[in-house]
Amino acid sequence: METKDAVKALSALAHEARLAAYRQLVQAGSAGIQAGQLADTLGMPPSSLSFHLKELINAGLLESKQEGRYVIYSVKFQAMSTLLDYLTENCCAGDRCVVTSPNPSFKPEN
Repeated sequence: METKDAVKALSALAHEARLAAYRQLVQAGSAGIQAGQLADTLGMPPSSLSFHLKELINAGLLESKQEGRYVIYSVKFQAMSTLLDYLTENCCAGDRCVVTSPNPSFKPEN
């Protein structure tokens, strides 16, 4: 992955609404979620959600497909994996890292 592509992806995720939408779509798996259902789940107006989803699509993190009159959005898991690989490429001083379950009580510093 090129650095400019990683920056573009991370920039797209660096917004509360886009991150929330992305996380919901990750949980939905490869089936994705219909746009209206996603808007309802997030409590966001469809027009605002559409703007944010376009940013994630432009960053290469999501894809959309038309199913009848609905638009289904889903995560491009290969793109997510590539970004994670890029971020952890030189992790742990070259040693193999042991990944553990996320800590549910983790709170980033302000």
